[in-house]
Amino acid sequence: MTHTMRGAYLPGNSTVDLREVAIPAVGHGEVLLRMKASTICGSDIRCIYHEHLGKGPEGYQGVIAGHEPAGQIVRTGPGCRRFRDGDRVIVYHISGCGVCNDCRRGYMISCTSETYRRAYGWQRDGGMADYLLAEEKDLIALPDELSFGDGAQVACGFGTVYEGLTRVGICGDHDVLVTGLGPVGLAAAALCRKMGARRIIGSELVAERLDLAKRLGLCDVVLHAGPENVSQVRDLTGGHGVERAIDCSANDTARATAIRATRKWGHIVLLGEGGGVEFNPSPDIIHDQKTIHGSWVTSTWLMEELVERLVRWELHPADLITHRFVLDDVGSAYELMRSGRCGKVAVCFDDELTDQTPEREA
Repeated sequence: MTHTMRGAYLPGNSTVDLREVAIPAVGHGEVLLRMKASTICGSDIRCIYHEHLGKGPEGYQGVIAGHEPAGQIVRTGPGCRRFRDGDRVIVYHISGCGVCNDCRRGYMISCTSETYRRAYGWQRDGGMADYLLAEEKDLIALPDELSFGDGAQVACGFGTVYEGLTRVGICGDHDVLVTGLGPVGLAAAALCRKMGARRIIGSELVAERLDLAKRLGLCDVVLHAGPENVSQVRDLTGGHGVERAIDCSANDTARATAIRATRKWGHIVLLGEGGGVEFNPSPDIIHDQKTIHGSWVTSTWLMEELVERLVRWELHPADLITHRFVLDDVGSAYELMRSGRCGKVAVCFDDELTDQTPEREA
């Protein structure tokens, strides 16, 4: 192994800075991963790539980007209890203090320690590099049945969606509306299908994402997002609306659609970050006995459960990856993800880098 590696940094001006840096030394309870797949999250585009929106301990600290990593352990430090060299792993993308109430529940995303809570790719080095230093407690075992591309999406997108769906419950009695068919919305549709939803309706503005949802068979009905969506959904459901709505859009209008297209006693879960929403509490929520849920990322234990379910369901999140890039082309990867004219975008290494980069496809 050489002593240096490449790592991608986000200056906050819609560019990527690829630097050569030292490979980190492994400390107590830590592991060094050879990166295999690192996918790009929409929050990275919104909060870091274009500009640095976060402030203080929650802000981007000028570290190597990428909070959706999966790789293989090449070195373990002293004190590691479970994982060994050669193990395939997903990295839960928040490293918490481990001792606050939220961490003890497995929800390190909600860790209350300003000193020890650090997100990979935000406050500590992330996965857009040849190697990643991670704490053993942040690792989720990746079964052989799943690829590293599958695992990278579990690290944030699929994990986030699975948490939200368990909050509202999905079953065979449910018509489900998914607003926003970006990578998170596509994941929601895929998981709803496996959890037994009766019918899945998706709405989206971007033509490429509408086409991808149709091609993969993730939605039974795909609607072009617009002001008529509420009436369209009610027409499809006998005038009632859907039992469950999942907003993955972070769009004001789409969120209002999700609320108003839900039937009496229905449940809505908000997953998309950012934006706002306006609704009238009495007619839109109170009088129809509806419930709105907020759900932020997931826990380590539920992420482990999701991995088990993916194997059982033979569901591969990597099917949503439309473009794979080598690390040297990481700038093009972020630019494509910014455009929205894609599914999931991944930076891949070694055996995960198939002959599917946009340049080769052309």
